[in-house]
Amino acid sequence: MSRDLPSTQHPLGTATPIHAGGRLVVAITARALFDLEEGHDLYQKEGVDAYAEFQRRRENEILSPGIAFPLVRKLLALNQGAPEDRPRVEVILLSRNSSDTGLRIFNAIEHYRLGIARAVFTSGAPTAPYIHPFGAQLFLSANPESVRNALRQGVAAATILTSRPGDKTDGGERGAGHSAVEAHDQLRIAFDGDAVIFSDESERVSQQDGLAAFHAHESRRAHEPLSGGPFRGFLAALHDLQQAFPVEDSPIRTALVTARSAPAHKRVILTLRDWGVRIDEALFLGGRDKGPFLQAFGADIFFDDSSHNVENARRHVATGHVPHGVSND
Repeated sequence: MSRDLPSTQHPLGTATPIHAGGRLVVAITARALFDLEEGHDLYQKEGVDAYAEFQRRRENEILSPGIAFPLVRKLLALNQGAPEDRPRVEVILLSRNSSDTGLRIFNAIEHYRLGIARAVFTSGAPTAPYIHPFGAQLFLSANPESVRNALRQGVAAATILTSRPGDKTDGGERGAGHSAVEAHDQLRIAFDGDAVIFSDESERVSQQDGLAAFHAHESRRAHEPLSGGPFRGFLAALHDLQQAFPVEDSPIRTALVTARSAPAHKRVILTLRDWGVRIDEALFLGGRDKGPFLQAFGADIFFDDSSHNVENARRHVATGHVPHGVSND
């Protein structure tokens, strides 16, 4: 996170995107959308010229889907039934490729019939400055520094881990892959609470003074709404999008998956009520590992600030690390 302001004063989640036109706008990098790891490894070992030649030679070889591909496909599917000139969701591609090497990426977009028309290719320069002009409420990247830059700009952002759910972990275990996700067409997004949807004020109490102090703090302040965290704006935009569909047949489902338990649950529920934001499912796990529960929910993606939770979750579902708050100081 940015170190120039305490996290409780950081303006994350408060920025108002411009030019969004009432749509949900998601900016994503090429490495999060497609499997570009072979070329990325070559770039790191041999440099930009070798990488460029590699991509030109394979220009007509279609890239495999990356970790965030199923999420993007489901996001764009929400445009079905919307006027062509007024989509409900827009996905913007931001890439450090040049337009020349980026041709392979656009070929893949065309092959998979993804409705992505707008893109920026920066030839190695940072992509974060273009997030606000597009009015994006969410930025997904495989580059941690790009994500931190976006968070500093007040945009919800997460580092997408490029290994896939189902890959072998260091312990030799194998997760469930995308099986739970592929079992339904509904877009399902799960969030951690503190330092993601909410500020990290309560998490700081927990880490500095212990669990008993945390529960006492939350009980005393149960009727005081929590401050917004970096994903408050994105959650609100997602909630607004849900309103376009009947509650009983919505193609979007959200979940709060938190280590909190009673009595600290009350402040969370009352905060969401105060914000006027709907969360479809709330899981108060009291410190249990989140991965199996996220798999049961069938999350297309899960956002968490804790490296420990991220490592557990990524064995089961696509996961984004939010480098914000006391756990990332």
